Amino acid sequence: MNNTRFATAVHIMTLLAKSPQEFLTSEWIAGSINVNPVIVRKEISVLREAGMIVSRQGKVGGTQLAKSADAITISEIYRAVKNTEVLGKKNQNPNPACSVGKEINTHLNTLFEETDQLVIKFLGDKSLQEFTDQFE
Repeated sequence: MNNTRFATAVHIMTLLAKSPQEFLTSEWIAGSINVNPVIVRKEISVLREAGMIVSRQGKVGGTQLAKSADAITISEIYRAVKNTEVLGKKNQNPNPACSVGKEINTHLNTLFEETDQLVIKFLGDKSLQEFTDQFE
């Protein structure tokens, strides 16, 4: 994952976990992350679709967790925002006449899938609450 989507999503979720009774605005969240609120709204949309948060519109609008931070794992957040392989991209057009080139992407697929499963398993053992408890 060669972008900041996961870090942004975890930041959002941590802020929401620290204020479970409040509806936080995308502008306020963006101020903490120091990014444009549009980026926050995009990730909020993804997290809402995954069932981890709820939002309301209007003057008293904002976002909060849909369930307890104890009931959300970091791996759920990872799966919700994952859009690339942990190890990067495969080679686009390897030479099919080469003994390595003709098979490289097949073997890379296996390697990528195994690595992704290890990451998901590792993150699955950590709850959002455990992560949030690290902050004062």
